[in-house]
Amino acid sequence: RGGLPRAPIISMMQVLAITALSYSAARPSAMRAAAPRADVRASDRFLPMSGFDNAVGSFAEDFPEFFKRGFGPTTKAERWNGRHAMFGWVAIIATGYAQAHGLVPDFDTPLDLTVWGPLAATGTGAITKGRAVILIAHVHALMVSVASALAPFPFGDKLTLNMKAGEQDEQAYGLFPPFGETGLTMSAEIINGRLAMLGLITTVISSVSSGTPFLETVDAGLGGLLLK
Repeated sequence: RGGLPRAPIISMMQVLAITALSYSAARPSAMRAAAPRADVRASDRFLPMSGFDNAVGSFAEDFPEFFKRGFGPTTKAERWNGRHAMFGWVAIIATGYAQAHGLVPDFDTPLDLTVWGPLAATGTGAITKGRAVILIAHVHALMVSVASALAPFPFGDKLTLNMKAGEQDEQAYGLFPPFGETGLTMSAEIINGRLAMLGLITTVISSVSSGTPFLETVDAGLGGLLLK
């Protein structure tokens, strides 16, 4: 495989992991306490971010109609961005598994331009069969996401806030959401979403800076288990 050795990539990920743990260890002791009681206000539970809070206030004043629908720097938007990032990791792992186990025949074989025409052209040649399958899968997932946003099921979470029903955005979770709550909680989803988004950013930076293909960077971070 091309690119740099795995060691620099793994070292970079280890440094980032240690940094994240250091931030976690440095958080106030109040954040390490047991799960807060239900009667404690949300604003007392979260460590605020004054800069972010100011940005939220400015956005709400400048774009009130967007803010009322949950667009911009809102908790609603953060929750959905985190969900998409988590779904992205599922797609990445599934892609690596498919490539490693030959589930897509001739994964690295370019498409025939005489058959596919401009649809398969990349500027320097033709897209490979594996990348074409991934592209179609992502387009399908995007269309499903758009359809669910435009016509959601009654029992599903809406992409935007319901202005007609007077739905309000959640209290911002601050820099460190409460870690004392366990199980399928709202704060756990926020934490998982943030980790997924941070992981994507870290992996992309590692891949670009080292010149290593994205899937190989993920594989290196997983100790070579993905593309094994």
